[in-house]
Amino acid sequence: MKIVIDTSVWISALITKDSGARELLRLVFNAKLFPQMSEPLFREYEAVMKRKKIQQLTALTLSEQNELFEAYLSTCKWNEIYYMWRPNLKDEDDNFVVELAVASGAEAIITYNIKDFKNAELIFNHKIITPENFIKEIS
Repeated sequence: MKIVIDTSVWISALITKDSGARELLRLVFNAKLFPQMSEPLFREYEAVMKRKKIQQLTALTLSEQNELFEAYLSTCKWNEIYYMWRPNLKDEDDNFVVELAVASGAEAIITYNIKDFKNAELIFNHKIITPENFIKEIS
């Protein structure tokens, strides 16, 4: 199943020991889910991971974070975005996540920022769902 994992979920996996985000990554690493990636999402992951506050919250060393990130990226399918669906979301910084989901044919955007994605002007054929609810649905 193709999915897009929002930055909020990736960061939660880094800083929250027992979370749906970590379980989601386990499913990815066991080749049960196929995360989609784009250049803008990659850049956002990197930028947010490097924030001082995030570094203080994670138990992983910088080297361990980089190793985990590289392993995660090796599971991702890279996608080019040829069409921008804008304006769509109130938060302009979230539009590229929707565009990735559309371009890749992902079945779900997995995020902790449900309200940011639910109020879209354009409706596409993918779910907007938290990791915990997504895991319940596929179990």
